[in-house]
Amino acid sequence: MTQATTRPPGGADRPRGAVSARVSLGRVFAPVPVEFLLIASTALLLTGFGVVMVLSATTASALSAGESPYNDGLQQGIYAALGVPLMFIVSRFPVAFFRKIAWIALFGAVALQLLVFVPGIGYAAGGNLNWIRIGGLSAQPSEFLKLALALWAGLVLYRKRFRLDKLRHVAIPLVPIGVLAIGTVLAGHDLGTVIILVLVLLGTLFFSGVRLRIFLLPVVLGAIAVIGYAVTSENRMNRILSMFDSECDYLKECYQPLHGIWGLASGGVFGMGLGNSTEKYNWLPAAGDDYIFAIVGEELGLIGCVVVLLLFATFAVGAFRIIRNSEDPFVKMVSGGIVAWIIGQALINIGVVLRVIPVLGVPLPFMSAGGSSLIAVLLASGVLLAFCRTIPVGAEPSPPRPVR
Repeated sequence: MTQATTRPPGGADRPRGAVSARVSLGRVFAPVPVEFLLIASTALLLTGFGVVMVLSATTASALSAGESPYNDGLQQGIYAALGVPLMFIVSRFPVAFFRKIAWIALFGAVALQLLVFVPGIGYAAGGNLNWIRIGGLSAQPSEFLKLALALWAGLVLYRKRFRLDKLRHVAIPLVPIGVLAIGTVLAGHDLGTVIILVLVLLGTLFFSGVRLRIFLLPVVLGAIAVIGYAVTSENRMNRILSMFDSECDYLKECYQPLHGIWGLASGGVFGMGLGNSTEKYNWLPAAGDDYIFAIVGEELGLIGCVVVLLLFATFAVGAFRIIRNSEDPFVKMVSGGIVAWIIGQALINIGVVLRVIPVLGVPLPFMSAGGSSLIAVLLASGVLLAFCRTIPVGAEPSPPRPVR
């Protein structure tokens, strides 16, 4: 005896692929948490803003070098065109993927960083041996080490999350391996990047929930190490002392900081207009790189600077919402390391331009010229976006139980 199968009304006329197409579109346009929108929108806006400002800040120096005035801006646009799709691709990976690759990412980043010491591959820029060139491509491996260190530290602390009340479990292997990884950058004399890497470790450690006394110990030791490293170099000490010397040598240590603050101040409230900077005419070194915030202030004024600060603040809010709303300790820790890196680096860069911090040579995330820095922060943003997908969308609290 055969049984007749029944179909829902209208089912006979429905194409076989309609259901799968509807499901696929539903996945593509599925609602996302507000954290996703905050981070994605600010990352895109800062990146686009950065491409425009790099183009504006580098036209004069490119012309004086006999190059196309659009060369650096076009190159930055290419980096953005590569980095933004990578950000959204990474955002589709599950959290388990980042746990699996954490150790591999760290070893790979350290291996790339060691290439800076290989003759014919590594080369110095700005007094720091922190770059590699293979064929016609150059890169700064330490930028990718920041993300790798956040993933690795988050994994180590996640696996020890039930034993973080003991100092030895926090310190091993976090301290020895972390020191070795950071030491590869320190050997190239890049103090600015070393400070950012330390911030990554401290941010990850802080959001692991360790006791305050355990957290303060590496903070104090790290501060002592940085100060000790700074005082051993006459050049670094001159940079620090120039901040407090109103009569420092204009043609030496104070040349770049003074032109940076002059450019920032000359913009006033509304700025001189996009493209109308005078400091970019070979007065301000690194106008499109570490001092791009000064060009923002000169051309777009206080309003432009406030917009940049608000965008970074919005990015931070999105990251902190992930930390607050996620139930995964690994997500909380890695997000803490990434936000300490990106926001901490932005504050340091802006502090240098304002002359409240010595010149350290760290770029403004998303905005300074350079492919390594831009792609690294976009990849880190992609990791945060992937973490956002683990947060329920529009979850309503359970109704209260009736009192019996």
